[in-house]
Amino acid sequence: MNKKFTLVLNRYGMGNAPEELALTLITNYLNLLIANDIIPSFICCYAEGVKLCCNGSPVIDPLRQLEAKGVHILVCKTCLNYLKITEALSAGTAATMQDIVDVQTKSDKVITL
Repeated sequence: MNKKFTLVLNRYGMGNAPEELALTLITNYLNLLIANDIIPSFICCYAEGVKLCCNGSPVIDPLRQLEAKGVHILVCKTCLNYLKITEALSAGTAATMQDIVDVQTKSDKVITL
């Protein structure tokens, strides 16, 4: 039985590490998901994590590949507006916090990176 799981990306990278390492880690993680065909139902991005979905992000390609496999990527509108990067959104869909809450509460598992 396939369980529905959601990834939460709330940092510009993965873990509490220097930016270069954090970006290397998230790149490796997303590429391994794709290579191993481990496909989340949703990815929720908020706080600094929204930057991962914008132009210039080192993980735009893996995020687009996941979208092509049916992953719904929700990107916090409030965060995009606060950071003044709404126009730079390049992967995923701008979403409300209510959308994010709905997805997380309906998932079998939520993984925060």
